[in-house]
Amino acid sequence: MPTDSSDDQETTDSGEPEPTDPSDRIVALDALRGFALLGILVINIWLFGMPTVATFNPALYGDFTGGNYLAWFISHVFFERKFVTLFTFLFGAGIVLFLESKDRKGQSGRKLHLSRTFWLLVIGLGHAYLLWYGDILVFYALSGFLVVWVWRWRPRRQFILGTALFSIPSILYLLTGLGYLSFSEDGRAEFEEELLAAFGADFSPEREIGIYQSGWLDQIAHRAPVLLEYHTLGFVFEMFWSVGGMMIIGMALYKWGIISNTRSTRFYKRVLVGVGGAGLALVLVGVWLREVFAWETVPVLTLAFQLNYWGALLLATSYIAGIMLLCRWIRDGVVVHALTAVGRTAFTNYLLQTIIATMIFYGHGLGLFGQLSRVELLGVVVLIWAIQIPLSVWWLERFRFGPVEWVWRTLTYRERQPMRLEK
Repeated sequence: MPTDSSDDQETTDSGEPEPTDPSDRIVALDALRGFALLGILVINIWLFGMPTVATFNPALYGDFTGGNYLAWFISHVFFERKFVTLFTFLFGAGIVLFLESKDRKGQSGRKLHLSRTFWLLVIGLGHAYLLWYGDILVFYALSGFLVVWVWRWRPRRQFILGTALFSIPSILYLLTGLGYLSFSEDGRAEFEEELLAAFGADFSPEREIGIYQSGWLDQIAHRAPVLLEYHTLGFVFEMFWSVGGMMIIGMALYKWGIISNTRSTRFYKRVLVGVGGAGLALVLVGVWLREVFAWETVPVLTLAFQLNYWGALLLATSYIAGIMLLCRWIRDGVVVHALTAVGRTAFTNYLLQTIIATMIFYGHGLGLFGQLSRVELLGVVVLIWAIQIPLSVWWLERFRFGPVEWVWRTLTYRERQPMRLEK
């Protein structure tokens, strides 16, 4: 998954920008990005391998007892929304890091940022419409065009604005859920159908399984109208506020030195325990509330959802603290080295996850969509990790960038970038 911080530039003698030497990178940022990339697959695997309705209310599809309930519980409490939050924080932080670098050199950073973001949008659209509807790159690009205008703000103002933007979808869902509780039983049933349709989850699971076990063109025909609505109405009414808000919060966290590992060890320990504990408590209360609502779909989506929505912000922040401490204590260890390698090739690895997963689940591959339990899907996650981690380490022993990162840079700067490491 891309963030602008991975493409900070130095200047050649001729005045032309070139990629930062790997030794000059902030190890903690790369390790955090790698951690986020690996973790987000735990949630994306549900989108890859199960009908859409299962991701909105897991009680509506498949076995939801025993080990499968435990698989959902662990992924929901510790992964759902937490890792996409980390990614989004990092994207916002990367915008500031990139533009600060350009500003110091008197270069047109905003122009380069807009160029980079345009090509991110192009790649994201291809990824979404040709491969997988769960793409996040399009929302990152669209939001990136807008949030860049506040990058110079003081961190306190950024944090307040980001939190305010992030709260808007929460308020809308809260009002929706409270309104639903006032409906008659018939009104509730009708409203549930409308809400699931708005999320693109109104297809019967059997029909969706048939589509994704069929050919590639049938898959595109199914997801294109859903994506068009996501990228227009969905962006305007929800995604910009949550994604844009998190990006701006990420800018503040970077300026406060939290993401760049410049705060004290004591500070990070307090965040890990205190903020993480508060976030975990919120998420667990949300799970309890789902049981109180007997897994009724609309209250789950609009009311119980609130606890994870806000708890994820806190838990993601505690994860930042944990990775910062890890990078201090075992900076030269195997774990940090592996996370850093994945993080430096995050854009490539994000798309590689899609390629591997769709070849496993979709009809142009093994056709296992809707065939695996939640426990088995987590096994697929481990399999993909086992491919990506050693491959990333091997690649960076030979090349400066991941292949997609290289293409992105070359398009942005309109000049072929060096690829192989000098021996």
